[in-house]
Amino acid sequence: MDRKKLLIIGCGDLGERLANQVSDDFEVYGLRRKPPLRGAECIHYLRGDASDENTMRSVLAREFAAIVLTLTPSARSDEGYRHGYVEPCQALVRALAGRSPRVIMVSSTAVYGQSDGQWVDETSLATPPRYNGTRLLEAESVLADAKLPLVTLRLAGIYGPGRTRLLQSVAEGNAKASPAFTNRIHADDCAGFMAWVLRMENPLPLYLVSDGEAPTKAEVVSWLASEMGVATPPTEVVDNMNKRVDNRRMLATGYTLRYQDFRAGFASVIPRSP
Repeated sequence: MDRKKLLIIGCGDLGERLANQVSDDFEVYGLRRKPPLRGAECIHYLRGDASDENTMRSVLAREFAAIVLTLTPSARSDEGYRHGYVEPCQALVRALAGRSPRVIMVSSTAVYGQSDGQWVDETSLATPPRYNGTRLLEAESVLADAKLPLVTLRLAGIYGPGRTRLLQSVAEGNAKASPAFTNRIHADDCAGFMAWVLRMENPLPLYLVSDGEAPTKAEVVSWLASEMGVATPPTEVVDNMNKRVDNRRMLATGYTLRYQDFRAGFASVIPRSP
């Protein structure tokens, strides 16, 4: 019996992690601007720009049962986020031409502008304070307005193997021990929950994806410094991003986190002093 087909648009690190978890259930295709020379063996890589409607029409002729969007900005600017998120969603909706595969949109908790330390959940008002959140919310709306069987996943800050910017800044003494709350989710749990949703019969339309711990930045960088054997960073308020992400709806699906806090998640990847 032929497996159902899954298309992962973007298909970088998260897409490859997802494909490795669902390849027994799906024949996986990955659309990228530049496919890797040595990617995941379980993925059929397709070359193309997801913001081009003709490309998407050609790709979608394969009749996918499900589509997952793991998009990235083409540049760290308003225009880069528009091109990386909004335009691919617009092209996808036009190219689907009446077809209704299940669609999973990977978005971000950056759409929430709350900054007084309050908890946010799926019912909280999304008022993005910056261009990245604004464009992500716009991309979400493009898909929602198309009345597709859509599930949006708003992810907290992703960390894990290959995502070492914070570790590097702590090691170099450049990290700031801000008292603001932070929210994280390990890359393996990002992919794990995406796979979980793909297998659910009746998922809800929106989930916040976080480990739910919400420590302060000071707690995280101080612990990392101690584990790495370097000086503790100084306390400093660096911005007004200060909210806590409630993950109870995600956990209510039955999904079990592999890494329930930052200590467990960072333990296997932090460099140790000799």
